[in-house]
This record gives sequence, structure tokens and C-alpha cells, in this order.
Amino acid sequence: MDPRTLCFLSGCLLICVISAEIQERGRTPKAQGKKDIEAASSGEVKPSGASGRRKPKSEGKQKSLQKKIPVEAAAPSPLTTSILTQVVGRGRFQKVGDSLSLRAGEPLELRCRGKVVHWKVPTYLEEEGEGRLRIKHFNQHSRLQLVNSTGADTGEYSCWARDCQDAACTEGEDRQGRTFIFFTDPEELFVPTENYYEVVQLRSHQPVLLPCQVTNPLAQVTLHREFPPEEVPVDGTDISFDVKKGFTIHRPRASLAGSLFCLASLGGMRQISTKYMLIFIKYPSSSPKPTIQASATSVLLGENFSVTCTVLSEPEIAVDFTWQYPGQKLGRPPYVSERADVVHQEGQVQQEAGSTLYVEEARAGDAGIYTCRATNLQGTGTATTRVHVTQSPRVSPASS
Repeated sequence: MDPRTLCFLSGCLLICVISAEIQERGRTPKAQGKKDIEAASSGEVKPSGASGRRKPKSEGKQKSLQKKIPVEAAAPSPLTTSILTQVVGRGRFQKVGDSLSLRAGEPLELRCRGKVVHWKVPTYLEEEGEGRLRIKHFNQHSRLQLVNSTGADTGEYSCWARDCQDAACTEGEDRQGRTFIFFTDPEELFVPTENYYEVVQLRSHQPVLLPCQVTNPLAQVTLHREFPPEEVPVDGTDISFDVKKGFTIHRPRASLAGSLFCLASLGGMRQISTKYMLIFIKYPSSSPKPTIQASATSVLLGENFSVTCTVLSEPEIAVDFTWQYPGQKLGRPPYVSERADVVHQEGQVQQEAGSTLYVEEARAGDAGIYTCRATNLQGTGTATTRVHVTQSPRVSPASS
């Protein structure tokens, strides 16, 4: 064959091979892209460690975001400032407010952040012990669970947390979280109590609480007298109502003594609470301040003498007296008389209460310190004096 012809045919063959390779390279990416799209649309996802496949950039970005988000990422951001939260679902937390309402029968789960956590729950649950209430402590938090809840579980739930490093806890770093939880019960408007009647002292010097707590914060509550039957006015000053506590009598007085009860209304339902038997007690403004005086500071053997203790106070305030005296060591019984008189001082009516200790035929063992203790509802006061017992009258030295 002619060399020029052979060269021409070789060139044509080379051109065909190059053209075919270019076309094949152009088709391959399109086919692979189509295959990837079909796999993504079918929902098929390979494990992140699958060999022969590189992770998409978007997948790498998602992983770094998850690292920055804490375990409780599903909860709103305010959770970071509150140590007490309610668990509302798996991995879901909700910040608790001043109060919370749940239906009786629903479970309750609270979480308190901190390494050393202490819980406080209604007394009713504390006395029940391990049963429906379960508390478990973890490294960074503590969990409280309550199952089969009832209206009686209504009350305040709180926790205290302290940050500790190993065994050392930092003083003054306590944090507290609290909430009042109503367990609403359509059949019980009042939190059940054990007693049908409860005696309450109306103390003249301090407020008094009638703890008729309700299970539903929407209930309308009024205060009533049993005999004669009438509603007691609540003005917010002398008497006020708190849905979490009950009625507080800020200014106790004798006219409120008697049998009172609370009445709750919600919808078409009405219920009465435990009945409270109020007893008025007039309290002193302070503890007694007794004064003491002996009939003689020095007596002869065989002479009689007395020691008197006196307390000035408000009228109708009971004062109890007790004595300590040297003759007790000799087995001598006390001979005491007491009195209470109304006196007028500086235009005021007051009560003067007194106790007198009598000692007959003084002995050497009757010499020493005499102590009077006066006690009222506010406390005790003490006064002392010394009595000397001599064998013969003191003789004054003759003047020179």
C-alpha cells in the first residue's frame, strides 16, 4: 500500500478513538448524578461510616451543630436560667412558673439542676414515704416523679441545689426553684384533711391562717360562721384570701371566736371545708420583767421573813411564778401566796401580778440566793436577791 494512504488511514482511526472517549466521558457524570437523585428520593440513607462514599458537606455541618447544642436542646432557651423544670416528654422540658395545674391522676416529673440537690414536697407526701413519690439523683441533676396523683398532693414543690467540686461545696452558692402545683379533682374542691374539726388559736399578737386550700385555682372561696350562720366579710386588710394558702386573719379579735368554715364553688358544684374552732387568746406584748424584794436582807436565826416577786403587764395576762431558794436543799416545802390586781399607772390600766415566798423560823441553811422566775406566753423573766441569816444582832461599834 502506498505510504501516504497508510498514514491517512492511521490518522482517521486516531480521530475516531479520541471522539469516542470524549463522548463516553460526557455521559458518565450525567448517569451517576441521576443515580444519586433516585437514591435520595427513595429515602435510603447509608451509615456515616460506609466505605467508598464521602459525606456531603451539609451532613458535616449538621454534626458540628449537634455538638454545640446541649442535651436539653428541645427546651426553650430560658431553661438555662432556671434550675427547676417539668418533663413534658422524652427529651422535652418546660420551665415551671409560680403555679402549675394538672389533673388528678396525671403523673408529675420534675427535674432540678445541680450536683447536690434537696427536695421539699407537701407534708402529706413526706409522711407517705417510698410509694407514689420517687426521687433519684444523677451527676448533674435530680429527678422527682409522682404517679397516681390525687387532689391531696396539691401544694408547693421546691428544690435547692449547690454546686460542688468533688467533696467540697461552695457556701452561698445555693440556688432555689419552686412552684405550687394544683391537682384539680372534679369531685374534691378542697385538699382533703384528716380531721373534721380543727382547733385554731386566735392569738392577739400575730396573724392566724385557716388553711382551707383548694385543688383548683378557679374555685370561688368564701368564709362563713356556723352559729349564727353568716358570711364573714373579707376586706383584704383584717382578713385576706390566698388561693395557695387559705384565709389569713391579720387582726385577730375575740368577736371572731367560734366555729368557721370555708365554702368553695366551681360551676354547679359547692363544697365546705374542714370546720375550724377558733379560740381567742390574749397574748402579752413581751416576756415578763419581774422585780424581787425581801422583807429583810439580813435576819436572825428563828425569825420569819418573806421574799416577794412582782410583774407589771397588760390586763388579763396570765403569769406563772416558780421559785428556787436555799431551803429546798433542806427539804423545806415552799409556802407561797399569789395575787393579781388591776392598777392605774400614767393613765393606763395595767395588771400587777405577784408571788410571795414565806420562810418561817429561819435557819442557817436559809441563807443564800432567792430566784423568782415569771413566765407568760411570750417567755420567761428572772430576778434574784440574797438574804443573810445571822446568829445575833449586829452591834454598832461604840463611838470614841
